[in-house]
Amino acid sequence: MTHTDPAVTVPAAPDTVRWLETPEQLDHWLGCLDPGIPVALDTEFERVSTFYPIPGLVQLGADGQFWLVDPEVAEAAGSFRAMLADESRPKLLYAMSEDLELFRHWLKVEPAGVLDLQIGAALAGAGFSVGYARLVETLFGEALDKSATRSDWVSRPLTPAQERYALDDIRFLEPLYGWVLANLRQRNLEHALADESRRFANEAATQEDPEQHYLKLRGGWTLNREQQSVLRALVAWREQECRRQDRPRNRVLNDGLLIAIAERLPSSAAVIRDVQGVPGGFVKRYGEQLVELVQAARATDNSWLELIPRPLSRDQQALYKKVKRYFSNAAERFDIPMEILAPRKRIEKLIQDGTLAGQTFFEGWREEIIAPVKQDIEELLNQ
Repeated sequence: MTHTDPAVTVPAAPDTVRWLETPEQLDHWLGCLDPGIPVALDTEFERVSTFYPIPGLVQLGADGQFWLVDPEVAEAAGSFRAMLADESRPKLLYAMSEDLELFRHWLKVEPAGVLDLQIGAALAGAGFSVGYARLVETLFGEALDKSATRSDWVSRPLTPAQERYALDDIRFLEPLYGWVLANLRQRNLEHALADESRRFANEAATQEDPEQHYLKLRGGWTLNREQQSVLRALVAWREQECRRQDRPRNRVLNDGLLIAIAERLPSSAAVIRDVQGVPGGFVKRYGEQLVELVQAARATDNSWLELIPRPLSRDQQALYKKVKRYFSNAAERFDIPMEILAPRKRIEKLIQDGTLAGQTFFEGWREEIIAPVKQDIEELLNQ
């Protein structure tokens, strides 16, 4: 990893911490920004015993200015929602998945124009999933105080240490963006950051669909089609119940028990009660409702159902290792982490489908990188 170019200026820590204290102030600040100028963005939140994250703080930066914003101020400012949804306004974030989830649930906004600089740093040669503090110290020589990471961000007032921590979380995003872009230009990957950030954000939003969440329960692959149809209904029910109660998934019922119930195809609450580990109180409260769900799922046409991917067979595992070797060669050649270029799940799907044709994941910026090994991979798949 190379250090930042000396021409890149890192803003000094501000002498005073500034807040945008009213929706009108926030609207005015956003309204004064030049069109298309990137906005550094971060959030702090709490999520201990709830399904949804509880917003605690919003941090904004642009043009060398840095601001802290209380959640109720951001929520009441129409321009803040508009900025989040504006494709033409780049938003600079780092490891953005939880921030995007917060905006989707809290503000009912699907952010657009987001750029995840953790992804960008990986594409630029910094390594996979490098922490923000480590990257800042490596590139800019400043050690960040992370002692406030797990502190209470909902209560007020915040401590001076929390305020400084919050500002540091956005102060380096713009210079980091400059470093990432400079390296991506050298690699002819300038458009990869936006493309990959968009793909990541879209996939994250899709994965929140309650009807598709059953696909995450990889242990359910052993169930037959009818049982997986039931599992799909049970998991969707749990997702909706967790959201209604604002409780974590395991506080309602864990994945393993949902799979065990789906396997039994229960026709009565007594059958659910017999599943080891299911609390009696749960059966008393939800038993009859789940039986109705099970019966409805069994009566529904499931021929269209996407099945949970099964683990690779022994022969497929051998093929996986050979195919992975070619991807690894391409990744090493361009100094891009294998986890970014070709994650395990993507190679497994490739093995199961038996062809690169139609694999949209391996199109776009990846296509040029894997071009030298594409024919070798196809030949392996066709053997």
